Amino acid sequence: MILPHKLIGVAVIWNEAGQILIDKRLPGGAFGGLWEFPGGKIEAGETIEDCIKREILEELGIEIAVEEHLITIEHSYSEVKVTLHVYHCRYLRGTPKTIECDEFKWVTLDNIEQFTFPQANSQIITALKKNPH
Repeated sequence: MILPHKLIGVAVIWNEAGQILIDKRLPGGAFGGLWEFPGGKIEAGETIEDCIKREILEELGIEIAVEEHLITIEHSYSEVKVTLHVYHCRYLRGTPKTIECDEFKWVTLDNIEQFTFPQANSQIITALKKNPH
């Protein structure tokens, strides 16, 4: 069976205090109730950077600057294959809102492991610890 393949732009959003913004997925959907680095599916003709900026504005209502690439992850779940294009991003302006998520938190690399993420995200956390912003 050929799995559907989704290309995802993912933001690791840093604030001036050196904290990272994570959000909790809405219950009921894929990976509902798990925490994630925000982002979403890259649309046809869209650059990864444009996708990340658009998704963050749609999901959290804030503006960010997309900076350097952190890691690209290929991962197959039972029902879908994903390619995560993960970028360091800088928080610019706006107050985060729970538009398309259950809640959000600013966390540090020291306490991020107390949150439960989808499996592929563990590689992002590992990469962040090796290459913090």
